[in-house]
Amino acid sequence: MSANSPRFGVWALVHGSRAALQDPDEPYDASWARNKALVLEAERLGYDSVLVAQHTVNPHDPALDQLEAWTSSAALAALTSRIEIIAAIKPYLYHPVVLAKMAQQIEHISGGRFAINLVNAWNRPELERAGIGFAEHDERYAYGCEWISVVDALLRGETVDHRGDHFRIDGYQLHPADPFRARPRIYVGGESEPARSLVAAHGDVWFINGQPYEDVARLIADVSARKRPGGHEPLRFGLSAFVIARETQAQADVHLEHLFELAELDKPLRERHKANIDPNVVMIQTFARSARVGSNGGTAAGLVGDYDTVAQRIAAFHRAGIELFMLQFQPFEADMRSFAEEVVPRVRRLLSA
Repeated sequence: MSANSPRFGVWALVHGSRAALQDPDEPYDASWARNKALVLEAERLGYDSVLVAQHTVNPHDPALDQLEAWTSSAALAALTSRIEIIAAIKPYLYHPVVLAKMAQQIEHISGGRFAINLVNAWNRPELERAGIGFAEHDERYAYGCEWISVVDALLRGETVDHRGDHFRIDGYQLHPADPFRARPRIYVGGESEPARSLVAAHGDVWFINGQPYEDVARLIADVSARKRPGGHEPLRFGLSAFVIARETQAQADVHLEHLFELAELDKPLRERHKANIDPNVVMIQTFARSARVGSNGGTAAGLVGDYDTVAQRIAAFHRAGIELFMLQFQPFEADMRSFAEEVVPRVRRLLSA
């Protein structure tokens, strides 16, 4: 079981609704105005974190709006006072020296509430059409491992001299240093063997995509057994999940079926989306095992049901080692509020008992 109390976070709506894009009860809106209001409301409701995914173009349809992650995260850092701000980063898009300086600055703006979520890219056109190129799966992770080792050292205030396959850095040091902690927290996503090795070597928290309890428990056991560098704290774990919590199981089931029907309207977009994804990404293989709505595993985590059932399943995941639950909803704002009011107190009572 995690030694820490459970934390609850929300996904920023950087490319609109998470389950279905053509929902009359939640019109498509990926604007800064909506995301700002959503994060401020999440902070007021007691949520602990917000994850701002990084895409330069919308991964479903390039004609749709897409929020930019790092400029938005800097603005959120200035507007909020308590919530943790996690900005995703694809290493090929930023040189590690530039990214480390940006992260360090947002850490200062937030007063020590910033974090990086390292993802090694899966959307081929985003990189290829920019002329950056899209390396094969294991090569992307090798690049990411070298990249994050440079970023980590710079964020710790070290003078970096580095000679690697991808970067040559001579006597680089960033100022001012982080006055709040050793460096911002590093989250890592991905479930392949290279991803597991990377998170064991460089991560603080491993983000697991939504999937059944037994699969999550096996993943935690595997990565927990891996050797960590000297001086690193034990690895912690987060889980992505789409939540449908209602007064009764029947009401939750009806809403899930409604979202499945709406998601069918997006089928042409999903097919195009699937064609753009590296087939070697383990995330895609995991998703194919079960029907679901929502991104990053969505409802496959099983958080669909009445308030008590959802709370019991969250408590079970926490006992297995999940500390941070990164959540999605639809309709997002309304269900985010009801989850905070109805489910979170039940989870805390279960765990305190």
